[in-house]
Amino acid sequence: MYLPAHFEEKHLALLHDAVARSPLGALVTLSDAGLEANHLPFEWDRSQGGLGVLRCHVARANAVWQHVAAMPVEALVVFQGPSAYVSPSLYPSKQETHQVVPTYNYQAVHVHGRVAVHDDARWLRGLVGRLTRRFESGREAPWAMADAPRDYIDGMLARIVGLEIAITRVEGKWKMSQNRTPADQQGVVAGLGASGSAADRAVAEVMRGLAATPPA
Repeated sequence: MYLPAHFEEKHLALLHDAVARSPLGALVTLSDAGLEANHLPFEWDRSQGGLGVLRCHVARANAVWQHVAAMPVEALVVFQGPSAYVSPSLYPSKQETHQVVPTYNYQAVHVHGRVAVHDDARWLRGLVGRLTRRFESGREAPWAMADAPRDYIDGMLARIVGLEIAITRVEGKWKMSQNRTPADQQGVVAGLGASGSAADRAVAEVMRGLAATPPA
């Protein structure tokens, strides 16, 4: 990933929080056919030491788990957070010089690591249970695995395979107008913050957070 220093985010807590907010990642792996990408929800467990591990599961019919076992090279998982188009009209400097062009602000996290395959019902039950509790937690009547018959859940678990990525490197890119003047940055925050688009407002919120975050 092209990563100019002024866009680099090094705070691990912020990187972890970004993945927690946008847990659907693109798992990029190598097979005999070339590069492949699978879009999967992940959990990032930082309790394992170091940078922690990412965990997910795939359909047993998805050959990716066989590819990573046969070709044990590092994989890449790409997470994308809020993003928004930035019009030159949001920059106060436009009125002064008109030397401005459109751009796009975005938040991205790249996680690298080695993939291990877990084809074990107990491991899978634990992962699915944690993911379910996490994603159901905001619902008024959350669904639980215990709501379904045990034999049905057992059958569904037999159709999936788990993947665990031991993280070796994490890169964060918060392209949020850091290369603009403070006045232009404030113009972007005000413009996106007043937008009717939830995505625009989310970018404005990230930019406000950056202004309040101390240097790494």
